[in-house]
Amino acid sequence: MQISDNTVVQFNYTLKDQEGNVLESNSGHDPMAYLHGHSNMLSGVEKALTGKTKGESFSVTLAAEEAYGERKEDAIQRIPAKHLQGAKVWKPGMVAVVNTEQGQRQVTVVKPGKFMITVDLNHPLAGRTLTFDLEVVDVREATSEEVAHGHAHGVGGHHHH
Repeated sequence: MQISDNTVVQFNYTLKDQEGNVLESNSGHDPMAYLHGHSNMLSGVEKALTGKTKGESFSVTLAAEEAYGERKEDAIQRIPAKHLQGAKVWKPGMVAVVNTEQGQRQVTVVKPGKFMITVDLNHPLAGRTLTFDLEVVDVREATSEEVAHGHAHGVGGHHHH
């Protein structure tokens, strides 16, 4: 079966920067799963996966605008320390999670203060050309429930509590 809209794809990935350093990988863990065609995945990765089948391995290199976007120099904001999740003590360069109206996003601490923390709202990987090594583990038709919810369920997917 080929990857197309409303298929659930299980895949393994290794993410590398331009110098070939591994930034993220799920090797040794369950495969990641996502519902194709529902904007759950970087569009450049989704485009590269379209039409692939179980067992295929390949690499795709995405320019910043296809990956996490260009860096915006004005995306610096001071926010109350209590809104940052992920650590008790913040140091410059640490990545925090902040809940926003658009859901959770990662921010980078620029300057910690006692009550207010200056953060960079750019995604930590913004402005970088990235290479994804991808391996398609499985492809299946999505269930009507998955399509209705807009995401994959089960191993590597979205869990409802």
